[in-house]
Amino acid sequence: MGVRRKGRELAVQMLYQSDLTGQPMSMVMNLLPRIAPVSPEARAFAERLAVGTLERRVEVDSLIGQHSTDWRIERMATVDRSILRLAVFEYLATDAPKKVVINEALEVAKRFSGDEAVQFINGILDSVCRQIESESDPPKLEGGRQDQAEEVHEG
Repeated sequence: MGVRRKGRELAVQMLYQSDLTGQPMSMVMNLLPRIAPVSPEARAFAERLAVGTLERRVEVDSLIGQHSTDWRIERMATVDRSILRLAVFEYLATDAPKKVVINEALEVAKRFSGDEAVQFINGILDSVCRQIESESDPPKLEGGRQDQAEEVHEG
């Protein structure tokens, strides 16, 4: 298993523990060696993801809530909520492509949750990612040109 996948799995476990117990992330990170022994690279990646997810939790939860029409976020299974939060944060805050973020989240869900959760997570993430992409698309200029400044003038 790659460093990033292991880091994502560990980040989900950290978010899960913090969410379930109410422990601050700093305490959860101190318990990390007992949770799962991993490489320093995977641990550093997991910590960046988990801390970043919690720092932007209000924004992340708002996006998830907008796209989970039949489930309030607080009623979701804790593990599913943790997977969704991590994936939405990663999509918002990193340059990871949409497909990678969704596929990684689904692989983590297959390991830690059930088949129905995989479909649920996939649907919400796809919807969230489409909204983020549509909001970040630059406006199209007349004639399909994205940036008139790129036009080359020859004399």
